[in-house]
Formats: sequence, C-alpha cells, structure tokens
Amino acid sequence: QPQLVESGGGLVQPGGSLRLSCAASGFTLDLYAVGWFRQAPGKEREGVSCISAGIGNTNYADSTNYADSVKGRFTISRDNAKNTVYLQMNSLRPEDTGMYYCAAPAFESVGSLIDEDYHYWGQGTQVTVSS
Repeated sequence: QPQLVESGGGLVQPGGSLRLSCAASGFTLDLYAVGWFRQAPGKEREGVSCISAGIGNTNYADSTNYADSVKGRFTISRDNAKNTVYLQMNSLRPEDTGMYYCAAPAFESVGSLIDEDYHYWGQGTQVTVSS
C-alpha cells in the first residue's frame, strides 16, 4: 500500500526556516508528481508547491511550480536515493502557519497545485510561525 509520511514541522519565529520531508513507501516517488498543500484553521486547503515526475517526459521532468505567496521563499526538491521530497521554507511568515500535507497522484506525472488531482496523502505536519 503506497504511503506518504511528512515530518519536519514545528514552531518557528517569523523570518525563520524549516525543511519539511515527505517520505514514500510502497512506491517509487520519482515516478510520480508530488504536491505540497497546506490548510490553516478555518480556511480551505491550498496548493503550495509541486514537482513533476523525474522519470518520463523530459519536457517537464522535475519541473516545479509554486503558489505566488511562496515564490522566492520556498523550494521543492527530490532525493531519489531516500525516496523523499523536501520543501525548504525560508523567510517564514505568520500567514504560512497551517497543517502541511504532501500528496501524489494515482497516475499523473505532471505536477499540479489542485488537490483534486492527487490520490495519496500523508497525515500532515504542523507548521506554526509565531513570535
């Protein structure tokens, strides 16, 4: 059974950094797009970043996309040896607070910031940015 497990969340002051990890088991993550989503209390879940599959169509292999609110501050990357995708978050702001989830689609290899495009979800890791 494919499984995703997030880690790396925590409490950080504004301007600080965190690196979230999304470790996969039961499937080879490099064959799939991966998305990071977040949900703040009382708000809808929103796409934060995504990376396309690293294997397959070379036109978009490992291409990345970011929500406007995190561009220039967040970076998504893969470590295929560890079957893990990371989200490096710098210059964190209070509005970045929320539960962060990683997800993988059932078939699609092109990344998307739309949660309906994803099938496998982790349990989430909490990020709190506060002084």
